[in-house]
Amino acid sequence: MSELFLRTLRDDPAEAEIASHKLLIRAGYVRPIAPGLYSWLPLGLRVLRKIERVVREEMNAIGGQEILFPALLPRAPYETTNRWTEYGDGIFRLKDRRDNDYLLAPTHEEVFTLTVKGEYNSYKDFPLTLYQIQTKYRDEARPRAGILRGREFVMKDSYSYDIDDAGLKNAYHAHREAYQRIFSRLDIDYVIVSAVSGAMGGSASEEFLAESPIGEDTFVRCLESGYAANVEAVVTARPEARSAEVVAGLPEAVVHDTGDTPTIATLVEWANGADGAGLGRVVTAADTLKNVLLKVRQPGGDWELLAIGVPGDREVDDKRLGAALDPGEYALLDDADFAKHPFLVKGYIGPKSLLDNGVRYLVDPRVVDGTSWITGADQPGKHVVGLVAGRDFTAVGTIEAAEVRDGDPSPDGAGPLVSARGIEVGHIFQLGRKYTDAFTVDVLGEDGKPVRLTMGSYGLGVSRLVAVIAEQQHDELGLRWPSEVAPFDVHLVIANKDAEARAGATALAADLDRLGIEVLLDDRKASPGVKFKDAELLGVPWIVVVGRGWTDGTVELRDRFSGQTRELAVGAGLATGITAAISG
Repeated sequence: MSELFLRTLRDDPAEAEIASHKLLIRAGYVRPIAPGLYSWLPLGLRVLRKIERVVREEMNAIGGQEILFPALLPRAPYETTNRWTEYGDGIFRLKDRRDNDYLLAPTHEEVFTLTVKGEYNSYKDFPLTLYQIQTKYRDEARPRAGILRGREFVMKDSYSYDIDDAGLKNAYHAHREAYQRIFSRLDIDYVIVSAVSGAMGGSASEEFLAESPIGEDTFVRCLESGYAANVEAVVTARPEARSAEVVAGLPEAVVHDTGDTPTIATLVEWANGADGAGLGRVVTAADTLKNVLLKVRQPGGDWELLAIGVPGDREVDDKRLGAALDPGEYALLDDADFAKHPFLVKGYIGPKSLLDNGVRYLVDPRVVDGTSWITGADQPGKHVVGLVAGRDFTAVGTIEAAEVRDGDPSPDGAGPLVSARGIEVGHIFQLGRKYTDAFTVDVLGEDGKPVRLTMGSYGLGVSRLVAVIAEQQHDELGLRWPSEVAPFDVHLVIANKDAEARAGATALAADLDRLGIEVLLDDRKASPGVKFKDAELLGVPWIVVVGRGWTDGTVELRDRFSGQTRELAVGAGLATGITAAISG
């Protein structure tokens, strides 16, 4: 450590909010360069490389072949798939001296696919899985949480190519199992959840989320069945539509003067008042239909109005809405937008005015035919009671945009949902033929006819995993690295100023090294207290202390995870004993 390029910090950095961010900087693993950009110092780079090694071993085990593409890529392939436009402000774009457009790649589907097209042309060449571990770039609007969400990051992305859907499913499940082995080896507490494909396209999609209260992803699961899904992917349990006979017996819709009731709360208060809705029961927000107005546009398109009807006791979830509208963008209407469309009466918007004026109107799946609602009557101070879906209005379609709550029924019907937070560490997709269609990637089949390849895409956040492990494994004293990825196997602390003890510790380090144990030797002239604090902060899983016991013929072995200590006798077999103890 007297030679190691390392400076630990006693105080948390001012900009850091979460434990992993604080500890990785304090322990000298990374250093910030600019928002979302970090340098990897020697200890951090050792951890990163060990995670890469685990990923490579498991990818190679399923037949993956590693290649490496440039991060700087031309515009043309992304134009072909329309992702040059779809990515919007999320990517770094630049021009060369000849005014040609380039981007710093956030992902590489296009280039992988063009490479396979250029090299292979027969069904005999498949199945094929290629992967790379490479730096990616995304222009995050608010880079934060250290290396958990940066503008530059290291990712493993792999792609499978098959001649039929059965082959794609095999490749998908091989990756799924490889990811499970990777995360198990890294001691990561994770859950696999159903997800949406988003801009990637394709059908089946699952995320691997590391459970953490600071995670940006909310997921839900059913404890009875094991169902788990990202909130964006939850499919609402639809109630049964009412029969025509039941609907025929429902009273006609009636418009009421509700006074100053522009919010759901004021509307419910009116409905339960003396001169209210007259339904003969207590009215709740769930009886009301709230209509949220947006403007939306597809990449390169013009803004259009969109109205979303949700039960009044539900809020629109931004993530679910964004996933439902992807790759389009959206914004709430402002005062200027309302002024352009006087038929939209703020606080009193109902389905009739929307549909009469050609506004695309999508409703929550709970708004099934035969359900009766209290909603806006398109006039100030007026609402309609008893407006029946399917009888009095018919929406253009449904949209999964309302929030998912604890206690909601699981889509599989097995029980209630409960929510938790997680950090996305992997995402696997059955892409199908989206990209092979875009680039016309055909090979000759067994019958001599062209076969369009089908494709899978599998991402894993390599640099993010450093932060995830730090987040899940740290304690109040500092980092704690699982042995698979620890920068060193043993942290050997010289806590005795005696020259003989120092010589013995140095010899012990050499003996351990000969046995294949990676040793960090704290040979500094600092006080034992400083050395112990640094050892706890750095998080090497085993600490050997050559201290006062040396004169009595013992050294201390500390387990950084359990805190347990034991004394080992100094002698010819000490290095072997330490090796056996940390391996057992």
